[in-house]
Amino acid sequence: MANSSDSGVYQQMSLDLLPSALLATVMTKLDIASIRSLACTCKAFHSCASYMLCFIPNFHLLDIAPSADFLRPLIPPNPYIRSLKVDCMRLDDSSLDYLLQPTLQELCLHNCADFSGRLLSQVGQYCKDLRFLYLSSLAEKRGRSIDVFDLEVLFGGCTQLETLILMFDVSMFLRHNFARVWSIAPATLLSLEMGYISSVMVTELLSPPVVPYQSFEHIRPSILPGLQKLCLSVDYITDTMVSTITKNLNCLTHLDLRDSPIMEPRLAFDLTNAGIQQINLHGRLKHLSLVRSQEIFPAYFKRVNDLGILLMADRCSDMESICLGGFCQVTDTGFRTILHSCAKIFKLRIYHGPHLTDLVFHDMAATSLTLTHVSLRWCNFLTNHGVARLVSNGNLSVLDLRDCRNIGDEALQTISNLSKLKALLIDGSDISDMGLSHLSKGAMRSLVSLSIRGCKRLTDNCISFLFDESSDCELRELDLSNIPNLSDAGVLLLAKRRIPLLELRMRQCPLISDTSIMVLASMKVDEEGWYGSSLRLLDLYNCGGITQLSFQWLKRPYFPRLRWLGVSSSVSRDVLEALSRNRPFLHVAFHGEELGTTGQWDNSDDLYMHDYDEVDELEQWLEGENEGDDEDIQEAENNA
Repeated sequence: MANSSDSGVYQQMSLDLLPSALLATVMTKLDIASIRSLACTCKAFHSCASYMLCFIPNFHLLDIAPSADFLRPLIPPNPYIRSLKVDCMRLDDSSLDYLLQPTLQELCLHNCADFSGRLLSQVGQYCKDLRFLYLSSLAEKRGRSIDVFDLEVLFGGCTQLETLILMFDVSMFLRHNFARVWSIAPATLLSLEMGYISSVMVTELLSPPVVPYQSFEHIRPSILPGLQKLCLSVDYITDTMVSTITKNLNCLTHLDLRDSPIMEPRLAFDLTNAGIQQINLHGRLKHLSLVRSQEIFPAYFKRVNDLGILLMADRCSDMESICLGGFCQVTDTGFRTILHSCAKIFKLRIYHGPHLTDLVFHDMAATSLTLTHVSLRWCNFLTNHGVARLVSNGNLSVLDLRDCRNIGDEALQTISNLSKLKALLIDGSDISDMGLSHLSKGAMRSLVSLSIRGCKRLTDNCISFLFDESSDCELRELDLSNIPNLSDAGVLLLAKRRIPLLELRMRQCPLISDTSIMVLASMKVDEEGWYGSSLRLLDLYNCGGITQLSFQWLKRPYFPRLRWLGVSSSVSRDVLEALSRNRPFLHVAFHGEELGTTGQWDNSDDLYMHDYDEVDELEQWLEGENEGDDEDIQEAENNA
């Protein structure tokens, strides 16, 4: 008995007896998610976690949007911090004093709508060793402004900056001073991305400044001489802008241009055969993307045809990635030229190619191409036969055939042979329940992301055909949106399979009701897991049978890792406010916007690595033992 008692005391006191320096050393090797997990296990780890925040080199917290009161104690002065990534949705200029630390080399601040342009100048003053800067939605709230002087201070202070990503409307800067400031941008800058900028501002920005009384023979210094990557969203992609970029950025290896015209562009504000053949004059480009979006107005590149593509392809033999969107005059001849001229290409994306047919891939097997990523959206002349030719290239890991209306079950039968496939998107195709059974026999074993949104022929049976009980499944993201015949019975089948999904989208499914939410909330991935533990994103926007009853199942402790929730705008405001109080870190969207990050299948394969903690320890750490008012939602329902 004495030995048992002594053993119990030893087990109880062992963690407290460990040197704090040893625990801190171990914790510095972990990320924030792991540290927050340890902090909730015992007082010793909690105390050590609070102490070692003064020494942690990386602080990444993007899955929630903490308030200033919650975040301030988590970011004390730290002479060892090198990387900081935070969602700033609930922060403003008052948080700059602890966010900006002098040893930072990487700074990513998302959703900075409540910040002013002063953020730029403060970064330049306090983060002089910065190499990487990402800012999104800066000063988007009414009453905020961005002075070009703030940008000037940023460039003057961050002289070692290599990557600058400004994901907001850059045209808010005063135009006549904007180009002048870029002349003092750090020569170390290698990558530049902007959320929006006019094509005229781009041309002025990249044009070398003219000095009075300077001879024409004098060589003017170029702007951004070492830039290798340029990604811009503009009003119009024009010949003048493309020519300016090509002539002045000699080291460019990555060019990504996207526009969204509000009207049909005139000749002076459009891309033509003359402009597109200017691309890659220096022969260094590896990645090219030219996309005209139809989001605002149905505009296309009508002045570029097969001849322009042929002239461009002559300089593209070393291209590794090509994306062309909105080239409505290009036919199979132009697209085939790309495939046969670019022997090193592994990523091919073509959007809105109305003249693309199966002939583009007729002799794929005879080429030496090793395509890994292929996207052919809105290519309605593509059929099952063309897909069969395409997938003869067995290295595909990402295949996007969204809105290709003539794709059916026969295509799925050939796709099932792709053993390396990780992401498959076949929205709006003509597939059936039986067609999906082909995937379960092959590609389903490797698939991580599957989207079958808007496939009208599918029913509840598609779930049983997809998830064979005898086969292993790696699926983590599933989109079942806009399937009219999907009902609660299908969700019940999904829950029975115990697939540890991270993202589940069921937008605009009229037969989905409260029962589905109860089933998902009660689902256990394994016998020891928490109910509904794996889901981080759940989109239920405009589902016909969802009522206020569902919100009782959306509060804690159900869905402990849920971060994104989409619901209908008809839900009572009182119910939403009660849910917000119960789960303050949950992003709730009710205007129909798409949730989470889009286009993630276009990135590296390791994006599919996730943390499977059963309980959200971060909320416990930040909120302590306070459970909030769990009765609020019930009261809101009664008052509604």
